[in-house]
Amino acid sequence: MTSQVIAPRHPARYGRLMTAPTTSRPVGQLLREWRERRRLSQLDLAIQTDISTRHLSFVETGRSRPTSDMILRLTEQLDVPLRERNTLLLAGGYAPAYTQHGLDEPELDNIRAALRQVLTGHNPYPAVVVNRWWELIDSNSAINVLLADCAPELLAPPVNVLRLSLHPDGMAPNILNLAQWRGHLLVQLQRRAERLADQRLQELHDELAGYPGGTAVEPSHTDVVLPLRLRHGPDELSFFSISAVVGTATDVTVEELAIESFYPADADTARLLRALA
Repeated sequence: MTSQVIAPRHPARYGRLMTAPTTSRPVGQLLREWRERRRLSQLDLAIQTDISTRHLSFVETGRSRPTSDMILRLTEQLDVPLRERNTLLLAGGYAPAYTQHGLDEPELDNIRAALRQVLTGHNPYPAVVVNRWWELIDSNSAINVLLADCAPELLAPPVNVLRLSLHPDGMAPNILNLAQWRGHLLVQLQRRAERLADQRLQELHDELAGYPGGTAVEPSHTDVVLPLRLRHGPDELSFFSISAVVGTATDVTVEELAIESFYPADADTARLLRALA
């Protein structure tokens, strides 16, 4: 088996625009859809934001134009992502409130350095930085242990790590518990697509669901964690993963980044990774 070097997506290609896309739909309709997506009644949301149910109803039906502060209060309670908050502000006739810098811009120097420090410090275990759509932004050198036999075209940027995992020319043939792992990833992807109301994520889910790999299997409720069991030459590697985000992000680009860190699930995997490093 041979490992291939994965090429991270260049930071300049991500998050360059400073404004959210415009929308022709009224802000009240968008707010109502977010409220319904979060399964809240008008009364629930009105209590949480300390406004009257009548006023909220007027906002949602377009009888009352919300101020920018009101839109931000409502979207905060509804846990609307920053990208979509900007869209709602634009729909209400206001300027976006949240910046969106490229990772190569000076404003994000500290974030970029911190992410690189985390990735480097995680060696000899694999770790990646991904964006909202699970596209690879950066990785450490240990990630190559996961990439044996992956087709070169799947490693050309922008690399989607979920597609790389489940594609029949990617990691899938070497994943020993593919049905379980596939089920786990598809559930996570569907949940994110619904939570963010992101059509691009839904299309990715539909694509990956059509890949071969057997019927998706939910992990057992008796399992402590679901391991990724991977064939690596004559050996078997077993990993569990932890995802981390910047919890205080006020920039669209930063909020949408996540570090996916893989840890050895057994002592044999830890020893092998140290030896490979």
